[in-house]
Amino acid sequence: MQVKTKAIVISALKFQEKSLIVKCFTLSNGLKSYFVRDAFSGRKVSQKIAYFQPLSILEIEAVHKNKGTLENFKEIKTAVPFQSIHTDIVKSTMVMFLSEMLHYSIQEEEKNESLFLFLETALTWLDQHDEISNFHLMLLLETTKYLGFYPDVSEMNLPYFEMYDGVFTHFHGLGSLTEHESDLFKKLIDLKFDNDQKVFNVTERQILLKILIDYYRFHLDGFKNPKSLEVLKEVFS
Repeated sequence: MQVKTKAIVISALKFQEKSLIVKCFTLSNGLKSYFVRDAFSGRKVSQKIAYFQPLSILEIEAVHKNKGTLENFKEIKTAVPFQSIHTDIVKSTMVMFLSEMLHYSIQEEEKNESLFLFLETALTWLDQHDEISNFHLMLLLETTKYLGFYPDVSEMNLPYFEMYDGVFTHFHGLGSLTEHESDLFKKLIDLKFDNDQKVFNVTERQILLKILIDYYRFHLDGFKNPKSLEVLKEVFS
């Protein structure tokens, strides 16, 4: 079946010497993997590779056989031409980390249009703004809405957040955050992209990042810590 759709690049893995296996989250069909033959050979190599940087947003035409094998692109062009995401060291490190998180989080090969549109809007916002210190935290928290485990905020007045059930409680159990951690988490839940990005200091961001990664691990089978986590911490230290 021939498909024309937008696609967000989740990962690109070099295959042998000249080719790539590219995993994309598509608007029309959810998660799909594509084989790009001779990506590292022929004319305009740098231009071809540039398409497949982390979280690039593409417009693609592809042949989907839907047989569990690698699919093939027929045509690729940039759908959202980023101006800063792949040239700014902080933003590029952030999207490298987020692409790894999404790689381990989006596991089902099914359409999720609302998640796609959220990611597209959020990445466009990132590209256009400079105050972005908490972007990765907000994106990871918001993404849980579309993955099915967003925190229950109906009783946010309670002192402890219980990670396994995703609820605020009166009691501090084995899976609970401390009261201080819970207060930080409440502040993050209330935060919007256009709010003051200096609301957390470096240490508080590190605490929140650990909370979010643990929260993903509790709720997603097979989730792994991103390899780029240490690079992200270095950039934000």
